[in-house]
Amino acid sequence: MPSSTSSSDMNVATDKYGRPLPGKSLGVAAVFGVLVVILLMSGWEWYWRDYGSVPSYRNSAGLWAIQRRRIDNGEGDKTVFSGSSRVLFNTQLDVWEQESGERPIQLALEGTSPVSLMEELADDDDFTGMLIAGVAPGLFFSGFEYRGGAFKRYKNESPTQWIGQQLSMLVEPFLAFYHYDFAFFTVLERLPLPQRGDIENPVDVRRLATHRKDRATRMWAKVENDPDYARMAQDIWASGFEPIDELDEEEIEKRLETREKQIERAVAATMALQEKGVEVIFLRNPAEGHYAISEPMFHPREETWDILIERSGALGIHWQDHEELQGYWLPEWSHLSGSEADRFTKALYHVIERERAKRDGGE
Repeated sequence: MPSSTSSSDMNVATDKYGRPLPGKSLGVAAVFGVLVVILLMSGWEWYWRDYGSVPSYRNSAGLWAIQRRRIDNGEGDKTVFSGSSRVLFNTQLDVWEQESGERPIQLALEGTSPVSLMEELADDDDFTGMLIAGVAPGLFFSGFEYRGGAFKRYKNESPTQWIGQQLSMLVEPFLAFYHYDFAFFTVLERLPLPQRGDIENPVDVRRLATHRKDRATRMWAKVENDPDYARMAQDIWASGFEPIDELDEEEIEKRLETREKQIERAVAATMALQEKGVEVIFLRNPAEGHYAISEPMFHPREETWDILIERSGALGIHWQDHEELQGYWLPEWSHLSGSEADRFTKALYHVIERERAKRDGGE
């Protein structure tokens, strides 16, 4: 009796369900496929260049980790910029280097409080330089860490992630479409499709900057040159805002407790840094529009900034206290225009030097 699993049965099954490959060479199909991919990518690239995009390094967690490791690799005595996007946009590395003779390390992360980084650097024996910590009230006093994943990437980056970052950096300076904001599915999500019921789709922050290999950052020219684009950015910043008098007492109390906790963390980190000889300077960058209303409402200076400076004993540079740090153009309320950031950085450097001299008994 023949077996139900005999080789003859297997051959029949193969003949019944198999599909013969075309007799023609696959080389032609492969070449055609490559040409189609090149054509589509070229069209996508042309579209975004026409929109105003320019090639730029991606401000990824991997790129941040590379700069963070500079401290580990012998540059721990340098000036380090920390904070959120205002420090990232407003402090220009080229100008600082021209004024000081030293190129600082840019570790500011958009949408992210610098307090966790301050704590890490306090525990890092390799860091002995100067730390400039930006204080954007809504982020600093809430402890919000939109880019907190960068800290994890620095500590736990795998070999595969490292290789991926290096390969990505080979093409980033040449492709205008290679940006998170221009990813195909991200663009699809922005299409004005009808919403279902009462579901609201959150509006993501759009592209605002260009970046260099060492995270030197400047506002994207489109934000300056296209008023409609700048207004869109303003609308995104103001979306979801609730005045403090519309919040219930429980929510207000919760925010006050969080604010106190963040001040305590920042003060403790500052003191730990000072104990090992690191100078900490807190910086309040200019803001206007929506932020000129919301920041004093939720984080009054006398209840936040003044207390932080008093308790920490650190030098504090507040833009409202220095004429040289006022009168700049902020196209979307929160960040200096690229054309103004150079002038601001130069002014900031000399304000810091003057205030340090006053503190130390100089003029």
